[in-house]
Amino acid sequence: MAAQAEWMFRALRSGRRQMSMARKWEEKWLTLPPVAASGSVEVKGKTKGKGNEVSSTPTTALKWIVRCCPSAPISLLHKLFRLRQVRVLSPPHTETLKRVAAKDTLNSGDRILLPQSVQQKPTPTRKPHSSLTPQQINFIRTLVIHKDPAILVLNKPPGMPVQGGINIKHSLDVVAAACLNYEYSEPPRLVHRLDRDCSGILVMGRTQTSTTVLHSIFREKTSRALDDTEEEKRILQRRYWALVLGRPRCSKGLVTASLGKVVVDNGKSDRITVVDNSTSLSSQHAITEYRVIASSSQGYTWLELSPLTGRKHQLRVHCAEVLGTPIVGDYKYGWQAHRKWGNFDLSNVEDSCEEHLKEETLPFGLNLNNGSISENRPRLHLHCKKIVLPNISEALQNVQSFSNCDLSQVEGLQLVADLPPYMQRSWDITSY
Repeated sequence: MAAQAEWMFRALRSGRRQMSMARKWEEKWLTLPPVAASGSVEVKGKTKGKGNEVSSTPTTALKWIVRCCPSAPISLLHKLFRLRQVRVLSPPHTETLKRVAAKDTLNSGDRILLPQSVQQKPTPTRKPHSSLTPQQINFIRTLVIHKDPAILVLNKPPGMPVQGGINIKHSLDVVAAACLNYEYSEPPRLVHRLDRDCSGILVMGRTQTSTTVLHSIFREKTSRALDDTEEEKRILQRRYWALVLGRPRCSKGLVTASLGKVVVDNGKSDRITVVDNSTSLSSQHAITEYRVIASSSQGYTWLELSPLTGRKHQLRVHCAEVLGTPIVGDYKYGWQAHRKWGNFDLSNVEDSCEEHLKEETLPFGLNLNNGSISENRPRLHLHCKKIVLPNISEALQNVQSFSNCDLSQVEGLQLVADLPPYMQRSWDITSY
């Protein structure tokens, strides 16, 4: 009897502890349905999926959230993952919450927990321009190089981050949402990203429908990269201009080197590097097409880079580690090459990069004039020069159901962005 009483006491205490923890989680987290063995969502006893088919494809955290919360903006979900605000609860460890990344694979029974703020709708009475000055609003609007009913295209300035994060006061997505909706009730949304120090074409969707279509186009580009090595087959083409140190052995070619993330500085930071695809489970295939545009007597080379996949720092790593020609101003992946070059003062490089932003010649503390190769500490010379993609606006007007539209048959829209002043200065110097 004593043993039975002890067991009942422990069970009661455990039950109370779980109820208390559940109430605590409900206050902070929004708990999604558990992952089913077939990858389907169970709602009120019914199964919501694609017909009655059972898929054995692994379900990632991002895919599961999109499936459970189809109305949640994809940009918000990416932001939650980027800020590490998504948790997973895996049985039988029902008391331990772990951080989860967007591409992490979920197991049957896992539950995803999102911040309760996901359910909160923005206050419509908030003034969109309250935190921006008239000069900042005018500057952002001068960046627009194309606008139609479906998309908005900006020539992103170097030094301005695309998305928010720690210690970032003004990000391009937030600023664009504040002053580039024009006559639309909804703000433009990101469909791809550029590095903070990279410049050039940034495409945004103006409606939920066009944003969804653009997301599928950019995802398709990466998933079908191995099949679309011929240019005429691609519905999306991106061409970057980069000034590099040295010259590749071949004037044109295709780089197929998988990339992976490694932790450095005792876990304080990380970097992307070329990895052996056969030995690394976390590697991502990355393909870049390149050709030489021009070479100079000083040893610099202008390259046109066409990424067929969209991996983090792909162009920078492929140039530095595969071609052996780091991009000028890329001190993360080309430090040793810059040091050997001998023409640059590399002391306090990080501080010097911030100095470009301190001279407030433009709103948001931007300075686009300094940083050419004529100076001691050049900035990153990487610019998204041209993008060709289907004319989404025209396609949406001509079809009733976009799911039945063949994007390969839609007329292409060509977008071109001028070089920032400091890169134009480097072009003029190397062209002599």
